[in-house]
Amino acid sequence: MSSLITGGAGFIGSHLAEDLLAQGREVFVLDDLSTGSIKNIAHLESNPNFHCIIDSVENESVTEDLIKSCDRIYHLAAAVGVKLIVEQPAKTIKTNISGTDVVLRYACRYRKKVLIASTSEVYGKSNKPSFSEGDDLIIGPPHKHRWAYAVSKAVDEFLAMAYWYEKSLPIIAARLFTTVGPRQTGKNGTVIPRLVTQALSDRPMTVYGNGKQTRCFIYVKDTVGGLIKLMDSDDTIGEVFNLGNPNEVSIYDLAVMIKKMTGSNSEIQTIPYEEAYKEGFEDMFRRVPNIEKAKRVIGFAPRTSLSEILKEVISAISETQFPGKTDTIPEKRTAAA
Repeated sequence: MSSLITGGAGFIGSHLAEDLLAQGREVFVLDDLSTGSIKNIAHLESNPNFHCIIDSVENESVTEDLIKSCDRIYHLAAAVGVKLIVEQPAKTIKTNISGTDVVLRYACRYRKKVLIASTSEVYGKSNKPSFSEGDDLIIGPPHKHRWAYAVSKAVDEFLAMAYWYEKSLPIIAARLFTTVGPRQTGKNGTVIPRLVTQALSDRPMTVYGNGKQTRCFIYVKDTVGGLIKLMDSDDTIGEVFNLGNPNEVSIYDLAVMIKKMTGSNSEIQTIPYEEAYKEGFEDMFRRVPNIEKAKRVIGFAPRTSLSEILKEVISAISETQFPGKTDTIPEKRTAAA
């Protein structure tokens, strides 16, 4: 069983490729490296079942050939990161919708099963205590550029469901909640690697807003396991599923945890949103997934706690960016003892 992963050199895509290869499957990665990195997949290149093509999903002739030759398509290629989304909303919309259009058209031509990676952002400004797949989507106004990503991913879902309804194309949509782990960077505003890097370098740890906003973090391997189960099941076709961890933490408390776990001398500073981002940003105060549907259909259950996630991220960042500081981190010293 061969799989094509668009965006396969990215953070989540590289872990998905890794786990599929570990199951003995053949994997083709398509990535233009705009946000992905060869470093994420370098350790896979010696595997004879791994194939990497550096190109854009919008190159239709390349994408068509790959879809034709693969059994399944995981479509993960997308604009990534709040900073990028706020600063380049036009690119965000074009990248997300155009890429999905190409993938679905050729998947339909060759009758291939497709999993569309969507996002919890599509729930928008809902104030429900937790989000379920059948909830209304409440998106902010067009001049708030933050919502460009949410709207474009919602269009991706609508387009995918239209292909299922009109063409019986076997599709699945997975709404991913905040996924974290090794290989993720803080380049485009991702909160945990940014705070960890600041803590390890003893620079001020910047918490945007008042820090009371909460998020639910899921370990990348838990997310990837869910994606594979969704694709392997016939009961998931034509459906949308949340993949996340319902345990929430405030961003300020998250910073406190990271500071303690790294033994950092950093000061935790709150920064107003208007200073952290260009005009056009708007935040969501809570974003908690209801995962009962995924639990019922595929037995999905995230297993990794936030403290375990942070240990993994701190270890990965300290070893790659701060190798001389590794033994001074309390969590590392405890593990060694």
